Amino acid sequence: MNYKTIQIAYDSGIATVTLNRPEKRNAISFQLVGELMAAMDEIERSSANVVVFTGTGKAFCAGMDLDELKSLLGKSHDENVKDSATMAAMFRRLYDFCKPTIAAVNGAAIAGGTGLATMCDFTLAVPEAKFGYTEVRIGFVPAIVSSILVWQVGHKIARDLLLSGRLFDAAEAHRYGLVNEIVPAERLLPRATELATQILENSPSSVRATKKLINGFLAKQLDGQIVEAIEDNARIRTTADFREGISSFLEKRKPVWSRK
Repeated sequence: MNYKTIQIAYDSGIATVTLNRPEKRNAISFQLVGELMAAMDEIERSSANVVVFTGTGKAFCAGMDLDELKSLLGKSHDENVKDSATMAAMFRRLYDFCKPTIAAVNGAAIAGGTGLATMCDFTLAVPEAKFGYTEVRIGFVPAIVSSILVWQVGHKIARDLLLSGRLFDAAEAHRYGLVNEIVPAERLLPRATELATQILENSPSSVRATKKLINGFLAKQLDGQIVEAIEDNARIRTTADFREGISSFLEKRKPVWSRK
């Protein structure tokens, strides 16, 4: 496949997927989502047994692309359900991917970018990396990523991060277990390679079976939660606060909420 928004490289059993929209801070577009899904299909068929995800430029992934945000304002409920289902499928595919995944977070990972970074099996981050579930600041509901976040950090911390919409640094993410290691920028990809090489020393079939076992503990609960999350995500997009949140964000002004 001729990828436009990502790059894939293979080396010694390791596949490296690089988000490649530096001019957009590697923001999520539906094209990028489609290419990530295609890349995971390709890697699943390949001889690679570990996947590293990273980004070009100064950001890992800055959330949703501004052009995609604009387009959401004019969509119908059915279109919003379809879009939400597409995003949910991508996140669930990453979370359940049969081969071990490592996120090498080279900079900001915001909103959906935080989801991409923390749904990998291992998350390495540079000290200056920033994270945040910022959806409530612009009238969204972080419905899809919250389904897994609650399992990762517990209800109390999840409420803090999701309801405040605040940014937090790599050190705080590490305290919550969302980041496994904080690594200097010059060591980020070498450390990811070291970790991948360590995993490659194990039985590939045993690693896959173990990952499937771990994910199976939550599978039924997540199935139901994600179905509800898709509907919640689509429903919020019909509200006045959603329209105001997106408009104010694009116009770079403070939102005036309806308070309903």
